[in-house]
Amino acid sequence: MSAYLATIPSPDRGVWHLGPIPLRAYALCIIAGIIVAIWWGERRWEARGGTKGTVIDIAVFAVPFGLVGGRLYHVITDPELYFTEGRNPWNAFAIWDGGLGIWGAIALGAVGALIACRRKGIPLPAMADAVAPGIVVAQAIGRIGNYFNQELYGAHTDLPWGLEVYQRFNPEDPDNLLNGVATGHIPLPESPVHPTFLYELLWNLLVALLVVWADRKFKLGHGRAFALYVAGYTVGRGWIEMMRTDTANHILGLRVNVWTSILLFLAAVAYFVLAGRRGPREAPETLVSKDAVGPDEVPVAAGEASVSASASAEEASAGEPEAAEADSATVGEPEPVKVAVGEPEPVKVAAGEPEHAKVAADGPEPVKVAAEASEPAKVAADVPAASDKPASSEAPAPEPKKTAES
Repeated sequence: MSAYLATIPSPDRGVWHLGPIPLRAYALCIIAGIIVAIWWGERRWEARGGTKGTVIDIAVFAVPFGLVGGRLYHVITDPELYFTEGRNPWNAFAIWDGGLGIWGAIALGAVGALIACRRKGIPLPAMADAVAPGIVVAQAIGRIGNYFNQELYGAHTDLPWGLEVYQRFNPEDPDNLLNGVATGHIPLPESPVHPTFLYELLWNLLVALLVVWADRKFKLGHGRAFALYVAGYTVGRGWIEMMRTDTANHILGLRVNVWTSILLFLAAVAYFVLAGRRGPREAPETLVSKDAVGPDEVPVAAGEASVSASASAEEASAGEPEAAEADSATVGEPEPVKVAVGEPEPVKVAAGEPEHAKVAADGPEPVKVAAEASEPAKVAADVPAASDKPASSEAPAPEPKKTAES
C-alpha cells in the first residue's frame, strides 16, 4: 500500500461520451494548447508593435497546416501501424486516436504561417519569435493528453514519482485499447514506469522561461527566439526519447526522433548565430499589417512622432516668412525697431494687409492700428525701446539711433 501511495496513478480512461459525442482528453488538451499559444503570442506580438489580431489571422492558416503536418510525420515515421498486413490504411486519417509528430506540425505549420504573413505583409521570423514560448507551452499542455491516453511512458522504475499504468478493456473493439477503460485498476507488468510525458512537460515549461528571459534581456529578433526554442526543446527531447519504451523505428541503433532532434539542434544553433549578424530586432513599423491602415494612411512609429511634429512646425514657420522675420526683429535691440518703424515696407508686409499698413503709417493712432494687425507687428510695437509717439513714414530718420529716439 505504501508503494502504491508513493506512485502517480493513471486515469482509468481517456474518452468520455456525451450521448453519441465522444469527448477525448487528447483532443481537448491539443485545443487548450492552441488557445494558450494564440493568446500569449497575440500579447507578445502587440508588445513588439504588431497589429492587434494578427496572430489569430495567422493561426487560421498555420493550425490546419500544422495538424496535417503532424499527422503526416507520424504516419511516415511509423508506417507499419497502418500499411502492414492486418492493418487498416484508413486509420491513418483517424487523428482522434492519437498520433501527431511535433516536427511535422512545426514544419507544415510554418508553411501556412508563411502564406498568411505574405498576405499580411509582415516578416515570418518576427512572428515566429512572438509565438515561440506559446508553442512550447502548448506542447507541454498536449503532453497531458498522453497521460490520459496512458501512452509514451518509459521503463520500469522504483522512484517515488513512478507512474502506475493499468490494463484497459474495450469489449466493443478489443484491439483498440486507447478507447478502453481500466476496470479494477489492474497494473501492467512493467508498472510503475518513468512518466516521460511528465519529464517533457516540465522541460517544455523551462524552455519557455528560457526563451522569455533571453528575449527580454537580449531583444532577440529575426527568428532567434524561435531558434532558441527549437535548440532548447531538442536537447530535452533527445534524452527523454531514449527513455521511452513504446514501439519506434530505429536508424543506426537510435530512434528516428532522436536523430531528428540532433539534426534540428545543429540547424537551430547555426541559424541562431547567423541571424545574429542581421543586427537588432525588427523595427515596430515593419510589424504593422498592410491591411491595418487605410489607403491614404501611413503607419508612423512612436519614436518618429516628435520628429513629425517638429517637421510640421518648421513647415508652418516656412509658410509665414513675414511672421518669422517679425519675431526675429522683436528679439534684437535697436535694429528690429528700425525695421518695424523706420521702414514702411517691412511694416506693410508684417501686418499682412496693405491697407492696414497704410493706415498705420498715415493715421493719427498708429499704435492702435498696430494692435489690430498680426501678432508679430503687435509685439514690435510693444518693444520698450520704442517711443510712445507715432512714427512718420514720410521722413524716416537716416540713422537708426535717431529714429529710435524720435
